[in-house]
Amino acid sequence: MKGATMDRDIENFLEPLHIDETMAHALAHEFYRTFQHLSANSLDQFLPTPISESILRPTEGREKGRYLAIDIGGTNLRVGFIELLGNEKGVNGDHVNGNQDEAQGTESTANLRRVLEKSWPISDVLKNENADSLFRWIGSCIAEVVREGCEVFDLPRDRELPMGVTFSFPMVQETLADATLMAMGKGFAISSRLHLGTHLINGYEKSKTPDLPPIKITAILNDAVATLVSFIYQSKEDSSHKAAMGLICGTGSNATIPLKRSTLHKNKQPGRVKVLDGNSDDDLRIAVNTEWSINGTAPALRKFGLVSKWDTRLDNEGEAPGFQPLEYLTAGRYLGELGRLMLLDYLEHHLSIPTDILPPRLLIRFGLTTTFLSHFKPPDAAALLEKLEAEFPRSTAAAPFEWTEEIATVLYKITKAIEVRAAGIVAAAIVGLLACAEDIPLGEPLQDRTNSHTIENGKRPKMDLIVGYTGGCIVHFQDYLEDCQKFLDSIVQAEFGDHAPVRVVMSPCHDGGITGAGVLCGASQARSKDVDV
Repeated sequence: MKGATMDRDIENFLEPLHIDETMAHALAHEFYRTFQHLSANSLDQFLPTPISESILRPTEGREKGRYLAIDIGGTNLRVGFIELLGNEKGVNGDHVNGNQDEAQGTESTANLRRVLEKSWPISDVLKNENADSLFRWIGSCIAEVVREGCEVFDLPRDRELPMGVTFSFPMVQETLADATLMAMGKGFAISSRLHLGTHLINGYEKSKTPDLPPIKITAILNDAVATLVSFIYQSKEDSSHKAAMGLICGTGSNATIPLKRSTLHKNKQPGRVKVLDGNSDDDLRIAVNTEWSINGTAPALRKFGLVSKWDTRLDNEGEAPGFQPLEYLTAGRYLGELGRLMLLDYLEHHLSIPTDILPPRLLIRFGLTTTFLSHFKPPDAAALLEKLEAEFPRSTAAAPFEWTEEIATVLYKITKAIEVRAAGIVAAAIVGLLACAEDIPLGEPLQDRTNSHTIENGKRPKMDLIVGYTGGCIVHFQDYLEDCQKFLDSIVQAEFGDHAPVRVVMSPCHDGGITGAGVLCGASQARSKDVDV
């Protein structure tokens, strides 16, 4: 198969992954309705953090101070001190990550600094241990950094040291300082219903020596919530710029946004919410961890035919079939495997190449990595072929086999189609979520409305809704970030025409896990109170 015939064949092959601007616009409306439903009805998604927007956006200036923070991720643990500089520095949303000072273990970003930070990989052995073993190890890492902090900062040894905690797993919170874990996943064997704060304190107490101060956990938050908290703190907001939501698109995918408490199911509303002194508690807006990748989003994806036979196979062969459908289509853990399944299908059924003669690593689950596909781009077919041959040497095949420029080009087109679909889905989800927060006034269902609000919107000042993103997948996988921004622009254009009241802008907010824990640790103690809701 050569030339134009092969081009038509691969185009038809990739049709199940097709998404265009019209579909993305319609999908945004469907996600809007889906997210409203999940917020009001699901007990597994749209999980609130018991802290109000008044804490996140203080009108009298940002908090200052130095706070201990930890970030417990799926693969790494980070512990360090976060120095909050208040309003001494600040940048607009599209420059949140400023210059960094790496001297003497210090990193400075906008109006905060990370100091004495250390990182440790969480081994598979620890993941499979019982909770006491895992948290004792975490406690020993905390104690190591606290000891250094006592020496460098002359911390008092007899006073509780406040600590913020970011935890990259779903949890239920009645108060900001307490959290009960849900099912963890990501290879961890720990069961749900575990009280995180208690285990962290116990692990530290078992590891620390008598000359170290006790710690007090003042804030616990999910990693997506932490990204939003950090992003808002570092952004210079004004009448035309709002740090609207936090997005994670790395190994997994998730998002956080402030929503009205009244939009949440009553059984998951927190019992007590942290607010600034003097603020009303009438229908508070609180930071909500959407867990948008969980199965509640599947109907919207299926309605538009976005779940292909390859996605279904990937799902069925996974650890928890049906659990995270949006993540399977958009996140780094799965995009390489999706590309592998599609390539094998094309080789066998369109080029008549039996799979048993291929390099054996290509036949193993996750044998084709997302990292490899991220940078599998032209300048030309010869360069692609060279990369493919280096990654899967023909010498490892069980029978004579040759990679060709045509096959390399097919793999690139598969990869690009995967990326464009992911970018369109994420863009639609962002717009749908911003509409739930009433930041974007989406109109009536598409078939029932006219462009009636275009003239009215022309009279309003345009607001930049800034989405703080982090994660290697959206940064490195082909043109994911650029294409996501293009879809965002096209959805807004399709909705409002040339007089849109908003512009949705992607802006980096990396390392939000540990910085968000430090920011919320400080903000939760400053001029605040708990209110029963």
